[in-house]
Amino acid sequence: MRTLRAALAIAGLALTGWGLAGLLTDPFVQDPPAIVRWAVGGLILHDGLWLPLVCLIGATLARSTPVRTGLGVAAAVSAVALPAVLRAGTDGGNPTVLPLPYLRNWLLVLAAIAAVTTGWALIARRRGPRARLRRPDAAARGRSRPRAAGAPPEGDPPCGGTRR
Repeated sequence: MRTLRAALAIAGLALTGWGLAGLLTDPFVQDPPAIVRWAVGGLILHDGLWLPLVCLIGATLARSTPVRTGLGVAAAVSAVALPAVLRAGTDGGNPTVLPLPYLRNWLLVLAAIAAVTTGWALIARRRGPRARLRRPDAAARGRSRPRAAGAPPEGDPPCGGTRR
């Protein structure tokens, strides 16, 4: 497992380096420091504001897994869709820049997320709290555990009691 993790980390770092090299050598990029500031600002905004806000709302308002998951998915979809929704109508003379009804589509996706979340929550509520799965003891798995000196054999009740 460690070898796989190390290989994936090396591959990720190599791809990141390749992307940065492409960014810095691309002739169409006019201001690489502005792009770096934008990327760092996005990280700060996400990790410093957006993620804690979503976690706080999820922890205080939603007690169930379906609702928390629905809120997380809706937040992720909103983070992707809001730039297009907020820029709708500002095509700068080019009607093909933002040609779709982004507000309507975003609201439809949020409605679908709400419907799936509601269905999941109702099914989870109908099933009730799940019984915890018990791990079978070692004898049931075909292995016996070593006993401490003087301990009663497995299957015998402790302290000389009788089994009911």
